[in-house]
Amino acid sequence: MKKYPKPIPGDLAMWIIIFAELLVFGIFFIAYAVVRINNVDMFNDSQLTLNRETGAINTILLITASYFVVMAIHALKNNTTKKSSRYLYAAIASGSLFILIKTLEFHDKMSAGIDIGTNTFYMFYFLLTLFHYFHVILGLMILFVVALKTQKGHYNANQTHAMETAGSYWHMVDLVWIIMFPLIYVIR
Repeated sequence: MKKYPKPIPGDLAMWIIIFAELLVFGIFFIAYAVVRINNVDMFNDSQLTLNRETGAINTILLITASYFVVMAIHALKNNTTKKSSRYLYAAIASGSLFILIKTLEFHDKMSAGIDIGTNTFYMFYFLLTLFHYFHVILGLMILFVVALKTQKGHYNANQTHAMETAGSYWHMVDLVWIIMFPLIYVIR
C-alpha cells in the first residue's frame, strides 16, 4: 500500500497568508539590517534605551502561548474538548499579557518623547513592533473564536482543521517575534 505524505495542518489559504506575512516581515528585517550597517552607532545607542528584560519576558509569553496552542490541539485530537478550550484560554491570557507589556513599552517610549520620527532606529522599531503587535491582536481574536467554538462543542477529534489553522497563524506570530527580539533588542 502506497503511503501518502501527511497533509499540512490547517487550511492552505492560511498557509498562503502566512508565507505572504513572513515575506513582508523578511523584507522589513532585511531593510533594518541594511540600514543598520550604515548607522551602527545610532542604532546601538538607541537600542540601549529599550528594556531587554521586558522583551525577554514577552518572548517567554509568546513561546508559552504557542505551547498552550500545541497542547490545545493535542487535547482536541484526544477528544478532550474542555481541556482543549482551557489550553486556548491560557494561550490567550499569555498573549494578552504580551499585548499589555508591549502597550506599556510603547507608552513609556512616547511619554519620553520618542516616536517614529525620532531617528531611523525608532522608525524601524515602531514599524516592526507595531506591525507585529497588530498581528498578535489578530491572532488572539482568532484563538478566542476557536476557543469559544471548542467550548461549545463545535470541534472534536475528527474536526481539528480550524484549530490547526488558528495554531498555524499563531505560531507564525511567535516565530516573527523570536526573530525580531534579538534583531531589535539584543544584537549589536
